Parts: sequence; structure tokens; C-alpha cells
Amino acid sequence: MKLDRRVWVLLVHAVLTQVVTFVLRPATSYRALELDVPASWLGVLSGSFALVPLVLALPAGHIVDRLGERRVMVAGGVLMCAAGAAFLALGGSVLGLVVGNVLLGTAHLCSVIGQQALVANMTSSARLDAAFGYYTFAASLGQAVGPLLIVVFGGAAAIPDTTPIFWGATALAVALLVCSFGITSGAPSTGPAAEGSTGVRGLLRLPGLLPALCTSCVVLAAVDLSVVYLPALGAERHIASGVVGALLGLRAVASMVSRFFLGSTTRLLGRRKLLVLSITAAAVGLAVTAAPVPVWALAVAVLLAGLGLGVGQPLTMSWLAESTPPGLRGRAMSLRLTGNRAGQVVLPGAVGLVASGVGAAGVLLATAIGLAGTAVLARGLPFDGADRTG
Repeated sequence: MKLDRRVWVLLVHAVLTQVVTFVLRPATSYRALELDVPASWLGVLSGSFALVPLVLALPAGHIVDRLGERRVMVAGGVLMCAAGAAFLALGGSVLGLVVGNVLLGTAHLCSVIGQQALVANMTSSARLDAAFGYYTFAASLGQAVGPLLIVVFGGAAAIPDTTPIFWGATALAVALLVCSFGITSGAPSTGPAAEGSTGVRGLLRLPGLLPALCTSCVVLAAVDLSVVYLPALGAERHIASGVVGALLGLRAVASMVSRFFLGSTTRLLGRRKLLVLSITAAAVGLAVTAAPVPVWALAVAVLLAGLGLGVGQPLTMSWLAESTPPGLRGRAMSLRLTGNRAGQVVLPGAVGLVASGVGAAGVLLATAIGLAGTAVLARGLPFDGADRTG
């Protein structure tokens, strides 16, 4: 019973974390559009979400390993509330939006690193693919609900009123903080595996680690860019914000489906083949999204992209958790998150330069090309050597 309660609290925490994040991030894009911020600056706003977490990821992983998941997740809840307050108080300027995004990114980091370490520490090796599939399913549920709440809080105009959205997201952040106090941590890690930086150096020597980190960060950056630039694409094509919110929700629901069945599909295809196929599908979906297609075709393309983008994160998590000894799993997850945050800082700013010339469609096309290259890279990953058949 204790384990059951622990799992449910974790899943609720994961849902709320993503709901708040995926309400605030598109709302930030809409507020920037209200302020007549150039499209190229949307990439800078997206990068600010990951800037401070890029520096803090490894220290946060060390704290999780030494002090347990709960304290870091409570800190994440506090920072999430602070982010909502910053958007309300300072969101009338670009600098204020950057401050809010930095707080939001740091809050998100603390929350998810605690969640991922908790999944890794309480799951047997043979169940890791399924466990991370269910965990990321819960995260996708939050990502699906979040954009739909834009309509509830802000209305269905092409550029909605963002102030009620910020208020609603702040209220949900308070609920997340309350949920954080219900988390039950494992015992703090001790012993040689948890000491100093030796463990991190050992992690860096894992075969295939760097290609896996690159794959993970490109897939996550593609999710990020779709969240930021689909609203901009909708504004350019005069698509109502309610439709854009539904498309973002559809992408997340598609990712939920692929993650819910991750354990069985991995056993059927193997980790490497499944990863290559999923990234290829995401590349095709985003390429079609960038084309001047009707809304129904846009929905099909977003559905395909969502199915593909849902697989990369849980597969790299489970592989890394399986390859890492107890006492280092917080740092292992933080190392993966460091790579992800590096991609979130560098890639949005780089593709944002494209937006100044060809707009949101050009950014989505560039993202699709990057995913296609990542699919080729993923063919060489040593994932299948660790696959489980039971």
C-alpha cells in the first residue's frame, strides 16, 4: 500500500508539473506577440527557460542522491509559484518574461529530476522501459491538458488575454507545491558510488552515452520548438488560438499513446529500431506541419509528430537508469537533463535566426531536418544490448 500511494503521488506530481509548464510556455509566446516582440526573439524566450537549469542540473542531481527526492521537488514547487508571480508582476516587458521563464525552467528542473530519480530508484531493471513509459505518459497527460486550459482561462481569440492564464497557472502551481509535501523519498544515498565526482566521470565513460544525450536533447528541443512556434504559426495563418491549443493537446495525447505502450513495443521491436522509427516519424510530421496545408492535414501531421516525439525521452531514461548503479541515478538523470538543457539553450536560438527570414514555418522545417539527422545518429546507439524480453 505504501508503494501504491508513492506511485500515485508521483504521477499526480508529474501531471501538475507539466500542466503548469505547458500553460505558461505558450502563454509566454502569446504575451510576447501582444508586446509585438519579433518572431526571432521567441527563440530567445524559449532558450531562457533552460539557461539557469543548464548550470544547476548536475548540482541538483547530486542533492537528490544525497538528500532524497522530496526536498528537491518541494523546492521545485516553491519556484513554480514564484514563476507564476513573476509573469503576473513583470510580464509587461520582455525582460520580465525572461525572468519568469528562468524561474519556470528552474522549477521544472527540480521537479522532473526528483521524479525521474524516484522512478529509477523504485523500479526493477526488467520493468524500467514500462515504468518510464508510464511516468512519461503522466507527463504527456499534463502536456495535453495544459494547452487546452489556454482556452478555459484566456478565450478563443487568435491572441488570447494572457493575464487570466497567468492567474490560473499560478493557482495550479500552488496545488503542485502542496502535492510535493506528499512525496516519500528513498533513503539518502551513501557509500563509494555516491561520493564526489568519481561517479560522474564513470557515467561519462558509458558506451554510447554522448550519442544518446545528443538524441535526447534534439528530441526535447523539437518538442520545445513545436510548443513555442505552433502558436506563432497559428497567428501567421490566422488560426484561432483554440485550434492551436487543440493541436498542441493532440500532439501530447499522441505522445501519451506511444508512451503507454512503450514496454510492449520495445519488446517487439527493440530499443534501437523503435527509436529510429519514432524520430523519423516525428521528422516527417513536423515537415508537413511547416507546409501550407489545411487544418485537418495539420492535425494529422501533429498527430504523427506527437507519436514520434513521445518515445525518445523514456527510452533514454530507462537505458541510462539500467546502466547506472544505485547512488548515482540522480546524477545520471541530471547529466541527461544537462544535455537536454544545453540543446534547449542553443537550438532554439539557432533556429530562431531562421524565423527572422521565413517565419515559424521555417523554424519547424529546420527542426524536422535536425530530427532526420538525429534518426541517422540513433542507428549506432548500443541500446539493444540492454533490451529486456520480460
